[in-house]
Parts: sequence; C-alpha cells; structure tokens
Amino acid sequence: MSLFAGLAKTRGGLLARLFGSGEPKVTPEWLEALEEALLRADVAVTLVDPVMAQARDLVAHEGIDTVPKVLDAVRQALMAVLATRDLSLNAGAAAPRVILVVGVNGSGKTTTAAKLAKRLKDAGERPLLAAADTFRAAAIEQLQTWAARIGVPVIAGKPNGDPAAVVFDAIGAGIARGATTVIADTAGRLHTKGHLMDELGKIVRVAGRARDGAPDEVLLVLDGTAGQNAIQQARQFTATASVTGLVVTKLDGTAKGGAVFAIASELGLPVKLLGVGEKADDLVPMDPRAFVDALLPRA
Repeated sequence: MSLFAGLAKTRGGLLARLFGSGEPKVTPEWLEALEEALLRADVAVTLVDPVMAQARDLVAHEGIDTVPKVLDAVRQALMAVLATRDLSLNAGAAAPRVILVVGVNGSGKTTTAAKLAKRLKDAGERPLLAAADTFRAAAIEQLQTWAARIGVPVIAGKPNGDPAAVVFDAIGAGIARGATTVIADTAGRLHTKGHLMDELGKIVRVAGRARDGAPDEVLLVLDGTAGQNAIQQARQFTATASVTGLVVTKLDGTAKGGAVFAIASELGLPVKLLGVGEKADDLVPMDPRAFVDALLPRA
C-alpha cells in the first residue's frame, strides 16, 4: 500500500472539514475549521498553536487570502517538524549492522521486523532475523512464518529462553554467514514492567559484546492508532535502550495520523519508517514532503 493510500482515513477527516461545502474562502471561520481539523487529526496543541499563528499572520498582515497559499504555509511548517533529523537507517560500525526492534505487544513490532528485512533484501542486502521475543512462543512462530514467506533466514531460541543469548547467537551467525544486517525482534515489554525493561538493557549490552559498537539502531515501534497516547508509553523505552529512531504503524487504521508530528516533536527522535498496511511491502521510509502531501494534498 502506498503512503497516500495508507493515510486515507486521516486525510479524509481533514479534507471533509476544510472542503466540505465546496471551494472555501479564507475567512476567520475557515481558519477555525483548519485549526479544529488539525487537532482532530491529533496534531498536538503545542504544534497547532504556532502553525495557526503563522497562518493568521499571513492573512492579516501579508495579504494572503487564498486557501492554497495558506495551506502551503501549513505544509511547510509541518514538514519542518519531521525533517530536522537524519531519517536514514544508521550504518553499522562493522558488519553486520545490528538493529533491535523494541516496543509493547500489539504495536506491530514483530511484523515490522519482518517487513524491514524484506525491504533490505529487496534493496540487495543480506538480512538475518533474530526471534528474541522468547517470552511468547507465538512471537517466535510468527517471525519464523514471516521469514519463510520473505525468504530470509532466522535464528530462534526456545520459548522462555534467554533473549539476549538469541541476539548474541544471531550476531555470531550473521558474521559467519556474511549477513549485512541482523534484525532482532525483542519481547513486547510493557513500559511499566521494570524487570522486563532491565532485560532489554541486558540485550543491548550483550549485543555490544557480540559485535563491538552494536546495536547500531534501536527502533521503537509505536501503534499509530494510539495517537499521542503512545508518547508516554515511549519515554521509558528511550531511556532504557537508547532508542535511535521510531516506527509508527497501523496508520491505515486511524484518522489520527497527525500524531506522527507530536511523536517526533515530543520525543526528539526521527520517525524513520511508517506502517501503512498488513502486506510485506507496507512499510515505507518516512518522506516528510510525501507524508504532509498525503494529509493535505496539493490542488
């Protein structure tokens, strides 16, 4: 699914409020509708306020009186929120690059690990998956099923085994097999469970012993349907695992895709990947211009 198609629900909510009665004019009432549309899409108040102040200033003091010009200014302001950091995946200090995928159960973490492996394989890399969510046998089986479907090898341990050991073995296997990237799916830890967060810290330390400098990337997967509620959930992950980037999933199932701006701004981390559907190819890299244009299309 394309990014444009994946954001259809959020875009529909925005456009219905802005263009519900035909081609509008820029009036105080339309500006209020724009503000309400952005808030309903779950763009944070702390971001909406300065965006709307700029839009009203353009109308009041610079003579901008057409909807396309006001919306273009809004697009530019929103793009700036997403484009302030490097959005590419970190390169490894040595081969193989090691990527840990973290997040709570139900966020789409395991499928994200598999879809990322598919993207890298399609780009000519040799990825290897590690089923390090040993606390759930179903998670191991799910990743193995995905691995078989996309043709990527997977290293798995036994249910209730040591997840850090699985990551250690996977990195060793990656070195031996000439893999370019090892992607480890970790347990879906609830951010309130201290001992489980400690286990995540152990995985990070063990990865560094398996390959100096690892992990190169720690991707925190957040459920897009949770909107801004995902921010609080994310804070302890960022402290425990030194998160380097974010993945926001399930954007095709929510009208609150505007939360991506709040998530990036509040956490101070780049949103590197977006989940826009359930198929293997429905994980796309963040492109700030394409993302904003998918929410507020140009005429």
